[in-house]
Amino acid sequence: MPRDHLATVRAVLGAFPGVEEGPSYGTPGFRVKGKFLARLWEDGEVLVVKCGDTERDLRLAADPAIFFVTDHYRGHPTLLVHLGKVKRSDLREILEVAWRRAAPKALLAQHARSTKV
Repeated sequence: MPRDHLATVRAVLGAFPGVEEGPSYGTPGFRVKGKFLARLWEDGEVLVVKCGDTERDLRLAADPAIFFVTDHYRGHPTLLVHLGKVKRSDLREILEVAWRRAAPKALLAQHARSTKV
């Protein structure tokens, strides 16, 4: 992934309807209809993603060098992602899971219509 991690995150999340950017704990954050999706950590190298327990556990088991949690996030449906190490396709999958969990039905339907082949 390129060094401008924020631009990459913006581009990936921009593909999903209803995503809004705004501050979250002093860093760039992303929401859909007011529901938290992700935020950049203060170091600019890690993304906090609210992707659910199942996705978190699968990713932690698959590659703990890229995906991790700290004590602060333990017990929460949240995953930390090393942006300099993650493949863009994996980042997109994780962010889509987060978006699908938070997006209202109307946005889910809109996205389904826009991605039909």
